[in-house]
Amino acid sequence: MKFKVKHQNSSVTIKNDKLPGNSSLHIDAITDNIIRIHTVPGIEDYKSHSFAIENMPETPGSFNISSNKHAITAATNCVTLKIKKSLQIDIYNKKGSLVCSDIEDNTNIADNLSEEEITQLIQEGHIADTSDMQFKYKITKKLTGNEVFYGLGDKTGFLDKKGYNYIMWNSDNPDPHVENPTFRALYKSVPFFIVHRPNCTYGIFLDNTYKSYFDFGCSDAGSYSFAVTDGELDYYFIYGQSIKEVIRNYTSLTGRSPLPQLWTLGYHQSRWSYSSANEVTELADSFKKYNIPCDAIHLDIDYMDKYKVFTSSSGRFPSLNSLSNKLLQDGIKLVSIIDPGVKAEDGYYMYDEGINNNYFATTEDGEIYHNAVWPGDSVFPAFTSSQVRQWWGEKTNFLINNGIAGIWNDMNEPASFNGPLPDNIIFPGDNKNYTHKEIHNVYGHLMAEATYNGLKENSHKRPFVITRACYSGSQKYTTVWTGDNQSIWAHLKLAIPQMLNLGMSGLPFCGVDIGGFGSNTTPELLSRWIEACCFSPLFRNHSAKMTRRQEPWTFNKSTLDIYRKYVKLHYKFIPYLYDLCYEESLTGIPMLRPLVMEYENDKNVQTCNDEYLVGNSILVAPVTSPGVSVRSVYLPKGIWVDYNSGKRIKGGRYILYHAPLDVCPIFIKGGSILPTYPDIPNLDMKNTRRLVIEFYPSEYSQDPSQCTNNSCYYMHYQDNGTDFKYQTGEYNLYKFSFSPNRPGGLKTELTRNGYKEKYKSISAVTR
Repeated sequence: MKFKVKHQNSSVTIKNDKLPGNSSLHIDAITDNIIRIHTVPGIEDYKSHSFAIENMPETPGSFNISSNKHAITAATNCVTLKIKKSLQIDIYNKKGSLVCSDIEDNTNIADNLSEEEITQLIQEGHIADTSDMQFKYKITKKLTGNEVFYGLGDKTGFLDKKGYNYIMWNSDNPDPHVENPTFRALYKSVPFFIVHRPNCTYGIFLDNTYKSYFDFGCSDAGSYSFAVTDGELDYYFIYGQSIKEVIRNYTSLTGRSPLPQLWTLGYHQSRWSYSSANEVTELADSFKKYNIPCDAIHLDIDYMDKYKVFTSSSGRFPSLNSLSNKLLQDGIKLVSIIDPGVKAEDGYYMYDEGINNNYFATTEDGEIYHNAVWPGDSVFPAFTSSQVRQWWGEKTNFLINNGIAGIWNDMNEPASFNGPLPDNIIFPGDNKNYTHKEIHNVYGHLMAEATYNGLKENSHKRPFVITRACYSGSQKYTTVWTGDNQSIWAHLKLAIPQMLNLGMSGLPFCGVDIGGFGSNTTPELLSRWIEACCFSPLFRNHSAKMTRRQEPWTFNKSTLDIYRKYVKLHYKFIPYLYDLCYEESLTGIPMLRPLVMEYENDKNVQTCNDEYLVGNSILVAPVTSPGVSVRSVYLPKGIWVDYNSGKRIKGGRYILYHAPLDVCPIFIKGGSILPTYPDIPNLDMKNTRRLVIEFYPSEYSQDPSQCTNNSCYYMHYQDNGTDFKYQTGEYNLYKFSFSPNRPGGLKTELTRNGYKEKYKSISAVTR
């Protein structure tokens, strides 16, 4: 067997007969604990390109190389790879323990089925086509039996993905998404997952944009695998001492969610559609009337002129700018939807400019490709071109000049009404042409990049972008939501693991449509939904045409009161949420966390689907089933303060919690210090000048001396919440601590003094 090895300081190149064509296998030490394993075709001047990774870490790792007749050994300071001549790779940690091991797997289900059987499976809808069974590359690794798998974005199912399989192919499927992952492909493709078992954690990022497949012990209980249908094999092994460290390392590659504008953490109200300016004005007045905080109202497709992007209806919305100015008096911003499909209509400026500059996707014969979306006959911008992305970004000026504060990207899988886009449609790029099958999974990502950069350039504020479809690395440009869910209890249950897995996949600023988008919600379901999502970063209620209205005042008084209570609770803790956004921007660690992220060695939390942490201080255990008023809650080790009663509870055990319809079980970790706002109507700067510091002593005593050195101080971040001046030092850092020897217990230190607008008052409360 041919086996040629070339070694440089941070790279090993291997030639082997098993590789197709004249390909070679490259193993690169990106850092000492991030190893890239990828094939390179034997093509002159070939250069790989990543849509997810824009900047590699500055300091590469290095390999120490040794060999024998059976294998090559490449060791960094953190991991050791043993590469066999069959190209199977075993990876060990610094202590010499086996972390990850390849299995030679040449199986292919298609080999075991006749053509007749394959036809039957396709007819019955069990497989889409034979490509679901044919891979260019497949990597199979051993399972020890005690692993759990996290990540893959917002795929349906439970927190732990073990025992299931999934497809990466961005898909707009209107059917109800259920917990059993029949819907193996959804709107997003985030081919990153974390493997965790006792004393061992690592991640794998498969950076291949073609349709790919993941099988976590579904086909074979002794192995897991990932496979690609085309392109090159390109994956990163990401080692870490903890789940948090793996996420830090992964986001050091793909980027981290930047600081948002403060108002984006507030409450958002949406519907498909608020169809006139008068309706939007009445909506804003109702929030004031019913004393419910609100920071944003979203405009769905009906605000446009015949669904043409970057237009507005002169009849229904005669002046978006006037509407925006009126809403701003009450602190409410407008967010508008845009879709990638451009109406094919002569005289429409977007179509004419795109045609004149060859900005749209084409057939293989060079003809402009057409399909149908909301405007009818439509064409699709080639966001693969930097020139097209710049053009699209410039058009956001139309919305900014009309008072729009944020942009919501939809239908960008891309979705289409006359069947899916064919695989061979051409999207011109800067240096090459891309086929649809290669860029389908990154189309939404590139649209988000274009929108983000356009808003940044035109508004000089931190852009607020929402997207339905995306890829790994999209967190640099956009927030996300889980798409068109339904007003059913199953989707309320799914919301928690979906948001937690999004956060662990590098997409921390996320949310779901509160109340459900499709179908008709009920007072009980809406009440439990607003409770369950009361700390979600993207805090939006959204519903569809022909469904029951979901504005809280359209229900009974008790529902309205519950809704108001939990919206106000969200606003109370926004200073804490904003601090977590600041932490995210530096580390990639998400705001919403599964319990296992903070308590990795506790077996009770590894598959916990119905509780979550907000940072490391707040534990939320919502009720997600109808007719339930008592639920079991697991509290990890430590002292936990029942937020609703003030009672202190020793953790490391399950408790039964009485939770009538107006109560969501919430617990604060003993010893926590949390910044809060007083009761405010919105996040206008004039309402955020007062801060209330809440202290939750541990143990059963109210004596602040009971707190430990690890939990009796808190660092709080403050800036203007709007622009990028914080990047040049215009921000403050406060250190809050409690001592029993001073009046009120609170000590405030300004450890960073770069922002001149200090708080007008800082007070303290011991809970």
